[in-house]
Amino acid sequence: MDSILQAPFKPIDFLSRDIKTDRRADGTIVLQSNHKLKPYEKHVPAFLARWAKDAPDRLWLAQRRGPGRQWLKVTYAEAKRQVDAVTQALLDRGFGPDKAVMILSSNSIEFALLSMAAMQARAPLAPVSPAYSVMSQDHAKLKYVFDLIKPGLVFVQSGAVYADALAALDRANPDFGGVLVVHVDKAPPKVQSLPWSELVATRPTDAVQKSIEQIGPKTVGKFLFTSGSTGMPKAVINTQEMMCANLAMGQMVRVRKPTDPVPVMLDWLPWNHTMGGNATFQSNLAEGGTTWIDDGKPLPGLFDETLRNLREISPTYFANVPAGYAMLATALEKDELLAQKFFRNLNSLAYGGATLPSDLYDRMERLAVKHTGYRLPFITGWGSTETAPTATTVHWASERVGLVGLPFPGVQLKMVPTGEEGRYELRLKSVIVTPGYYKQPDLTAQMFDEEGFYRIGDAGRFVDPGDPSQGLVFDGRVVEDFKLMSGTFVLVGTLRSTAVAAVSPVLQDAVVCGQDREYVGLLGFPNVAACRRLADDEDLQLSTEEVLAHPRVIETIKRGLAGMNAAGKGSSMKVKRVLLMREPPSVDGHEITDKGYINQRATLDRRKALVDRLYAGGEGVIEID
Repeated sequence: MDSILQAPFKPIDFLSRDIKTDRRADGTIVLQSNHKLKPYEKHVPAFLARWAKDAPDRLWLAQRRGPGRQWLKVTYAEAKRQVDAVTQALLDRGFGPDKAVMILSSNSIEFALLSMAAMQARAPLAPVSPAYSVMSQDHAKLKYVFDLIKPGLVFVQSGAVYADALAALDRANPDFGGVLVVHVDKAPPKVQSLPWSELVATRPTDAVQKSIEQIGPKTVGKFLFTSGSTGMPKAVINTQEMMCANLAMGQMVRVRKPTDPVPVMLDWLPWNHTMGGNATFQSNLAEGGTTWIDDGKPLPGLFDETLRNLREISPTYFANVPAGYAMLATALEKDELLAQKFFRNLNSLAYGGATLPSDLYDRMERLAVKHTGYRLPFITGWGSTETAPTATTVHWASERVGLVGLPFPGVQLKMVPTGEEGRYELRLKSVIVTPGYYKQPDLTAQMFDEEGFYRIGDAGRFVDPGDPSQGLVFDGRVVEDFKLMSGTFVLVGTLRSTAVAAVSPVLQDAVVCGQDREYVGLLGFPNVAACRRLADDEDLQLSTEEVLAHPRVIETIKRGLAGMNAAGKGSSMKVKRVLLMREPPSVDGHEITDKGYINQRATLDRRKALVDRLYAGGEGVIEID
């Protein structure tokens, strides 16, 4: 490592790695922190009440609005007044534990306010992926979720944008006319709706406080949706206790001092996801931070909005997926003023969704050292929608990427041998684990083992088997693994992330093929914009097919995978053929989950013809030496 990357990490008060390791005779290991989980808040709206009282004039939320895209801002005190008003409006209309509030829209100020109001009214919040409404052609998942939850209110930011989705729900449900539809910007053309302004104009009574006082640990705060192997969403029950305990765990491992600056976050992570809605948005609320809502996304063309915002905002904490960091690093390397603004108040970075490639880690750390004199800790964790969401975290400054860390205080991590040396199936027991799936007792019963541990379906390994305090690395999905014709197990998750990193930036993701075949192949989802840059075609002169067949793109794949193959041990970590696919993953085909995760099984089933073509060889199939 060169001298720049030998710079010290920025000092942060992390919780010590004090771990208890219980090793059983059958090889099973149970890990847990020796730190006792601190007392946690009774419910999420209590944080809003606290900061409305202690820091009433502090900015809580801001979002660009209108033709001029100026910032609309809301302080904690203003937010609390509006939330109480909307809470009263919900109570007046009979909302409570048996009458849910469904949100179809992307992140917005009103989304946040309605979330808090629903919780104060004890009405379960059901935020649904906007993709189910605006990207889907048949709206099958949206209709399924609606029928499962049977909400009393459906919220849309723009009735025009969500007109087709609302019309689909109206056609599919004879009782839809009894559902309250609320819009902010424009009324939907074919469905009766109420303007948001009418809810906010409601005058609160003492019924609001009485409702808040009735919120208990087991009160359902949210239904968050995840997709199983069939692709249809499951409603994961998130209780107030789950969410608040998880927030306390996060506060424990990263201690903030009273002298620390107010947390500032530029947030694009979707709040209908557990990571965006629970770990990011609610965590910043718990700390009394300011959230600037970012309408950008880590996609070509859409990331420009994020860069525009970062030219005005200096975050104290920044989170993104590896694809976002790739675009960010390039922009920061080219723009000195942007880099200075970005790093001015930054204390730490976070990534998720996939392993951060080592070269990208190095680039970001070089930039941090240049502009701050320090390296910045990259924080990540592991969990699921069923764990509210984070069960383990890297709460120390590490030079290694790909870690999932160690259990939070209050979490027991059970590690069951898989038969592959050093590899364990991971299971969890904690107050943060969901009581189950709404209206699906059969699936709920399958979630837990005989000791009550949640079977999350992931695998992991120790960084150092002799020193558990070094943490764990993610080692794929147990349920996705398969055998080659030779009987060799292929660890799909590990191979996929390694292969995608090896050919960076050509692939956004890939599907691993080879069950009952002689060798492993990949169906690749290309990063077309990155491929165009490799082909020197940023002016769009070439067709997508020509770009994907460009010699530089092919050579990047061949060189990267040949290097991976040379370093791999055995046939299970070697790829012999690759086929690039022009069609992106399909929402309606269940190929991509609500969290952006590729559904391996559904994609292989839907694209069986491409799998056959991959193994037949010939035109378009890339052979790896």
